[in-house]
Amino acid sequence: MFERIVRGIFSSIVKKGSLEIAIGYRPPFIVGDGTGETTRIRFKNRLALSRSLINPELRFGEAFMNEGFVIERGDIAGLLDLLLRQTGSAAPTPTAWFFDKSRYLFRRIEQFNPRGRARKNVHHHYDLDGRLYSLFLDADKQYSCAYFETPDQSLDDAQLAKKRHLAAKLLYNKPGLSTLDIGSGWGGLGLYLAEMVGAKVTGVTLSDEQYAVSCQRATEKRLGAQVEFRLQDYRDVKDAFDRVVSVGMFEHVGVDHYNKFFKKMAALLKPDGVAVLHSIGRSDRPTNTSSWIAKYIFPGGYIPSLSEVIPAAERSGLIVTDIEILRLHYAETLKAWRTRFLAHREEVLALYDERFCKMWEFYLAASEMAFRHRHLMVFHIQMAHRHDAVPLTRGYIEDAEARLRIIEGRVKRPLRLAGE
Repeated sequence: MFERIVRGIFSSIVKKGSLEIAIGYRPPFIVGDGTGETTRIRFKNRLALSRSLINPELRFGEAFMNEGFVIERGDIAGLLDLLLRQTGSAAPTPTAWFFDKSRYLFRRIEQFNPRGRARKNVHHHYDLDGRLYSLFLDADKQYSCAYFETPDQSLDDAQLAKKRHLAAKLLYNKPGLSTLDIGSGWGGLGLYLAEMVGAKVTGVTLSDEQYAVSCQRATEKRLGAQVEFRLQDYRDVKDAFDRVVSVGMFEHVGVDHYNKFFKKMAALLKPDGVAVLHSIGRSDRPTNTSSWIAKYIFPGGYIPSLSEVIPAAERSGLIVTDIEILRLHYAETLKAWRTRFLAHREEVLALYDERFCKMWEFYLAASEMAFRHRHLMVFHIQMAHRHDAVPLTRGYIEDAEARLRIIEGRVKRPLRLAGE
């Protein structure tokens, strides 16, 4: 009886492809149309399987972390690819639907990020052992979506292209323009802007680890007079800037704080300035963050729909001058990160433990497949106070990128992490 119910649930999920499911030591049954490579998973017992079906958003990832199931043929990326590429997104069980709708109702509580909570949330993810990120990120430690100009471009070149693309949109028409980098990470973008266009950069972060590394890198490059990194909440910045940029930080703001975020950005931007926001977004209706991601990876995080972002920008008085959607760029970025992570898995295991390794493998694989098969993307929103702050057509972006490539070729010292 139990197996018949389970078979019916999985048959309703997997219409295309081939998935074998086994429970305990019983032989597996197969669902799907038999096409493609077969993936086989074996649940430890009925309890592990039942928990995964009752609340799959949370419990399926936990079952993988805690060895509630093992993958006997294939890997977690292939399994998630198979599951997420299925058409339709209906919850597999009534309880899964209930948990999903309940979390949507309470999402504003989860995303309430005052200063103290925001600092705690950042510490949870970004203040892990710094050696972890060095194992799978590019040499400049860019922990956000790369910009793949060609399908075969390397991760390092695609991350350099991302910085170049952002710099072009920020319209550096003369050296010395004051620039605020909100959520400055390990300092890579700020240092690039200082080196390549002569910007005077202030970067703010809430991560102790990122702040320390950024300051060290600025000192190594002898850019201390041109670049200042601060351990500071963007809401406490008092200056005004010619340019404002934020990359991969907006996902941590929380929907209740969007109005304040854009009003602060408007106050920080000089009357003739230009701002660019780079963030993960979704191309469908607003929803809630995956409960597994919220619990284990990004507490307080939320991926917004454009319909939630643009009105807040408009209410701030800023003018949206350009929007660009990057669709599969993050899927390719995550694939590269996952490949590198797995190549260094033994080193990660030496830093943490097996459960942590499985958690991060699930995180990278699930995120990649969500960008490939669900409604996730990355958006760039360029904003200004004045209509004439940017040119009439977008040709200036390509022209600026061409100039930046020439400048990059003249820089003899490679862009690298301090101490490497």
